[in-house]
Amino acid sequence: MPKTKVLVVEDDRSLVDVLTYNLKLAGYEVIVATDGQDGILQAQLKQPDIVLLDLMLPVVDGLDVCRRLRAGTDTRDMLIVMLTAKAEESDEIVGFSLGADDYVTKPFSVKVLLERIKALRRRRQVDPLTDEVTTKMGVTVDRRKHQASLDGKSISLTRSEFRLLDTLIRQSGRVFLRSELIDAALGDDAMVMERTIDVHIRSLRRKLGKQADLLETVRGVGYRFRDTEEPSVDD
Repeated sequence: MPKTKVLVVEDDRSLVDVLTYNLKLAGYEVIVATDGQDGILQAQLKQPDIVLLDLMLPVVDGLDVCRRLRAGTDTRDMLIVMLTAKAEESDEIVGFSLGADDYVTKPFSVKVLLERIKALRRRRQVDPLTDEVTTKMGVTVDRRKHQASLDGKSISLTRSEFRLLDTLIRQSGRVFLRSELIDAALGDDAMVMERTIDVHIRSLRRKLGKQADLLETVRGVGYRFRDTEEPSVDD
């Protein structure tokens, strides 16, 4: 059985050595990057299961790395644990809003970090077939069949609309910037303006009919798929 891959994106060499030693001792395969740009590249090339991501990184900072990983089709499902010396609540909120799965403030116990990684892995362990189908608020996205439905009735979507709905419903409640949705739903090389996403959202809302309000606008930021029964007051 292949080892679980952990990508450590950290510029503190001494911490890298400590994490590498302990992670390998715990049975993980370890990949290291010492700046944000290399971290993105290693994530794309090596496809790790977990990313331990420092916030204060050279070249590309940790928040931007997190944003890009969550926007990438091949990297958006990786578990991301942010490691940072910052302890402000606002930093945690920003990190989680960009898609971080957990947040650990330095200095931390390596033993505690390993336990939190185990906990994240346990929550992620689902039937691989079930993971191909997401159902929220009566909307179902089936990635195997490339089909979407509302209350059991099929919805006819374009390729871009399907990818946009899939991106939003996978992380319901999370706010996506328009630029993130362009990368995730339309592709990194899509030569479009950010307002193109607004057009797709309007089209999706029309097709969702009575459930159109599931796609919420967060003014001045972007969009999210509602994860509660009641519409958000932010909308």
